[in-house]
Amino acid sequence: MYAVIATGGKQYKVSEGDIIDVEKLDVKAGETVTFDDVIAVNNGTIKAGADAAGSTVTASVVKEGRARKVIVYRYKRKTGYHKKNGHRQSFTRVKIEKINA
Repeated sequence: MYAVIATGGKQYKVSEGDIIDVEKLDVKAGETVTFDDVIAVNNGTIKAGADAAGSTVTASVVKEGRARKVIVYRYKRKTGYHKKNGHRQSFTRVKIEKINA
């Protein structure tokens, strides 16, 4: 059994017991979060669109963190222009507990 959920502008294919990193959610570690935006559910038969609208996915928050640093380097030749920036994206790690189809 799996479901496709949408959160943070991305879509994730999840099963019960999966641990995934999603865009930062406003919850603390140990709390429970429910994903209502379910795109598709497969529990023997595939339900998608309006058929999957009533489905939910429940997950518990494992931790919040920040990803590895990504270096952004801008450079223009022959002018002496260069600019170096770093970026660390915040994420929330969740464990999928239950898929309610």
